[in-house]
Amino acid sequence: MSSTRSLAARRGAFTLIELIAVIVVLAILSGVALPRFFDYSAKAKESACRGALGGVRSAIANFYSNSAVNGTPVYPTIAQLRTVGTVMQEAIPENPYNGDNRILAATWDSANPPVSGNRGWCYDEATGKFWANTGTVGENTW
Repeated sequence: MSSTRSLAARRGAFTLIELIAVIVVLAILSGVALPRFFDYSAKAKESACRGALGGVRSAIANFYSNSAVNGTPVYPTIAQLRTVGTVMQEAIPENPYNGDNRILAATWDSANPPVSGNRGWCYDEATGKFWANTGTVGENTW
């Protein structure tokens, strides 16, 4: 009877080989899943950024159109963009890449747009161009 109890007691735990096999399987699964997770994370940031850009650009275009109807067409200033109710009905959304909703005065150059800085958005008052300042080459959206 004592031999039966000792056999049952020994079978109650996992062996080292079984634990290593489980760890190897989990490592393989995480190696497959993690790159997909980071890809979804990057796509979510890009989509949120494009959505915010679309809303702000639409508001700038509406402001320009209304000013043209009322006299001289003019793009809004940065101060007008920041003032809720003037150009936008709500505050400028945060840039999903750096969590900042400040607007940096910048000059639009289609051949070489800015790709550095730590502020949330870039705006050229002269041309009405509004784009994301992500601080990383390849992730800028303009």
